[in-house]
Amino acid sequence: MKVGFVSLGCSKNLVDTEMMIGLFKKHNYEIVNEPQKADIIVINTCGFIESAKEEAINTILEMAEYKKENCKFLIVTGCLVERYKEELIKAIPEVDLFIKFSEYENIWEQIENLINHNKVGNEKLDFLNRVISTGKNYAYIRIAEGCNNFCTFCAIPYIRGRFTSRKIEDILEEAKMLANKGYKELIIIAQDTSKYGVDIYGKPMLAELLHKISKIDGIEWIRFLYTYPETITEELISEVKNNDKICKYFDIPMQHISDKILKKMNRKSTGESIRNLITKLRNEIPGVVIRSTLMVGFPGETEEDFEELYEFVKWAKLDKLGCFTYSKEEGTAAARMDNQVHPMTKKKRYNKIMTLQKEISEENMKKNIGRTLKVLVEDIGIGRTYMDVPDIDGVVYIKGNTKPNTFINCKITDYKEYDLVGEVIER
Repeated sequence: MKVGFVSLGCSKNLVDTEMMIGLFKKHNYEIVNEPQKADIIVINTCGFIESAKEEAINTILEMAEYKKENCKFLIVTGCLVERYKEELIKAIPEVDLFIKFSEYENIWEQIENLINHNKVGNEKLDFLNRVISTGKNYAYIRIAEGCNNFCTFCAIPYIRGRFTSRKIEDILEEAKMLANKGYKELIIIAQDTSKYGVDIYGKPMLAELLHKISKIDGIEWIRFLYTYPETITEELISEVKNNDKICKYFDIPMQHISDKILKKMNRKSTGESIRNLITKLRNEIPGVVIRSTLMVGFPGETEEDFEELYEFVKWAKLDKLGCFTYSKEEGTAAARMDNQVHPMTKKKRYNKIMTLQKEISEENMKKNIGRTLKVLVEDIGIGRTYMDVPDIDGVVYIKGNTKPNTFINCKITDYKEYDLVGEVIER
């Protein structure tokens, strides 16, 4: 039988999808990219915020239309199912099987029982048996699951559970497997990578993990995402500074700068500690790139709070910045808070932040003209620098002969909004 997959949401969810693909492939199912050709369609959903839930529902309904043609079984998994399985069963009867994230321990038993009506031995998702869906240049490694931060606006701890680190030896085995398959760049992910190891080793171990991965032959770039500002250690800063394989790139979800709002969010950092961290990173790591996400319209955010955030964006001149409006998520503490901000006010504040950041981004891009940068070629004429995370940041349009999955030195000659233009200097 032929199986097609749709993966929604974050890169952490994508790793689950890749393991599902590997499981079907192991049992001799044919993987197809076109849903109209699939006998089985699997949708791995996100349920983090309202827009993600809407996208998931629309995708399920869209894929359900293929049951009128070739599709025999529609399977839906992931975070949306974790939150709303019973409601979904009643609302979308076209789906043949809903599997919650917490039910992945016996995922294959459920699938085989649906398709072949026979009970089979319990078989779990396997990191070493997943099929990488991101091309030949890079792959994600998820080093932990869940979250202990319990930010008042976020439902992830209730969906994915408490923070649970994987053992270093298991992660290294996966990294070696990926290196042997030719992947040049590994992207380390978790809900909060800076807390890696605290639960099983009693202390943060991200710096040591990165150091050990960097010793693996074939890996040339390592980047890590989602480090919370209050748990970035001196050891981590030193490792990034001194290890040439680690991209000088920090993705730090700051959310806000007002102490009042940070406290209401149950964040552990303060405005002062965030400013100090930015200054420290820039002083200690030449060429460091700092990316962050901010939230506007959190309950109780006044004009004064927003202006403080706006002035912070002006001061910080972050290399990369995403912004989103607060989404009222049921089951979270913030959803029950007074002084909910009007949607029009949230949108206005969002637009103001992003207009400012567009100007800052243009200033930052201009500074790259004339620089010679190491570029990983992803496709003919297209690559990325250490400053660019796949599917999030920009690319480099390259003039000259290029070969995918190789590194070149590229002189930057121009820029186009969020992308750079350059020419090959040497391989």
